[in-house]
Amino acid sequence: MMSNNDGNKGYILMVVLVVTALFVVTAAGLASLAVDQNKLGLKRIAWSRAFEIAEAGLNYYRWVLAHNPTDYYDGTGGSPGPYIHDYSDPYGGVIGKFSLDITPPDACSSVVLIKSTGWTLAEPNVKRVLQGQYGLPSLAEFAFLTNSNVWFGEDEELHGPVHSNGGIRQDGENDSIVTSSKETYICGPEHGCNNETKPGIWGDGGKQTLWEYPVPQVDFNAIISDLADLKSQAQSSGTYYDSTGIGYHVVLYNNRTYDLYRVTSLKPALKVYTGEKTTYVSLDIQDEDFLGNYTLPNNCSILFFEDDVWVEGELDGYSLTIVSAELPEVSNTNTSIIINGDITFKNRLDTNSLALIAQKDILIPFYSAPNNLDINAVLLAKNGKVVRYYYYNTNSPYSIRDSIEVYGSIITNKIWTWTWVNSSGNVVSGYRNTETLYDPNLKYYPPPGFPTKTEYEFIKWEEITEK
Repeated sequence: MMSNNDGNKGYILMVVLVVTALFVVTAAGLASLAVDQNKLGLKRIAWSRAFEIAEAGLNYYRWVLAHNPTDYYDGTGGSPGPYIHDYSDPYGGVIGKFSLDITPPDACSSVVLIKSTGWTLAEPNVKRVLQGQYGLPSLAEFAFLTNSNVWFGEDEELHGPVHSNGGIRQDGENDSIVTSSKETYICGPEHGCNNETKPGIWGDGGKQTLWEYPVPQVDFNAIISDLADLKSQAQSSGTYYDSTGIGYHVVLYNNRTYDLYRVTSLKPALKVYTGEKTTYVSLDIQDEDFLGNYTLPNNCSILFFEDDVWVEGELDGYSLTIVSAELPEVSNTNTSIIINGDITFKNRLDTNSLALIAQKDILIPFYSAPNNLDINAVLLAKNGKVVRYYYYNTNSPYSIRDSIEVYGSIITNKIWTWTWVNSSGNVVSGYRNTETLYDPNLKYYPPPGFPTKTEYEFIKWEEITEK
């Protein structure tokens, strides 16, 4: 009779082998899973660090621009990018790299576009890409900016930031911050006071929670544009015009052309008060000679007139700066810009911008300006004022007009007013209703050659996925 022990031993051995095989397979699977999890963890770390490295690239280039605002080539003197830099840990060991691609601003922008790609040495194929924008804010970041005291009447509306290096009487409406560099100031008869000491901002209108004073002054001398440089740019592009004796008349068209006239005579002078003195002035064209229709050289152009210039018309899809200045600068030969009629954009939402830069004043004529005047522009009076004179012709229908709207910005060194009132607050000359609307695109996308600050500001950044 045979024993079953050998059969039992064989069965046990088979079970052991099966269990061992299962254990080995399970252990191998677990080991493989652990390896995969470790690799995934390392990739996640590399993914996170690649973001930090790309962000360091943006910060590095911001530092470059702070030390040299015109260095769009990473200190290489203009050689093409991308520019690759090492990225070190706190102990000085290189753990990754970032690559910079830089797009300089164009003629109608102060914005520098920086694309920064970051990766680690351990995982060079794991990359993150950040894109940032830095820009030089222009002087047109204000809806209204003045170097003197100012009074906003009850029929005047301000939409956008307002600043005065002097005091502000605010009887109108404002929906944005209003700032003054004065803690107190002397308010004179021109602003309805008897040489009284008033707070930096005071009055019966506006949202007083948005008033702030005193704040640092805006340095007009440091940020006013270089007229000689604008003249040089216009000469290079064939858009410079020398003195005629009286001035030029420009009519803008939405096809990027303009009609140009030489003014040969003005209407009889009228008695006015300029805000500084009483005198006789004529700002209205009597006769002129047509010189031709011209095409602007590109979408970002400068017209420079070494004489007074009358301006009106419509823009569509281009940016333009019109300058009136006689150089070298002598105070008694400073020239002015006269707004002869409506200046509008065909569509405010399109890419349009216009700057009128006057060496002296920006003025509104008596007869030719319409009853309801639209001005889509930045108005900059470098040494003078933005004003509609007080006309003593009080019986004329042209003396008191209805409304004026500025879409853009008003920048004036001296006094500003469109409206003159008597001691009872009644309008006696100028425009009854005025409104200033701020164009936010002007802050970083000003008209060509328009003055900007010297320090870049961060605008925005985003992560992008490269295809």
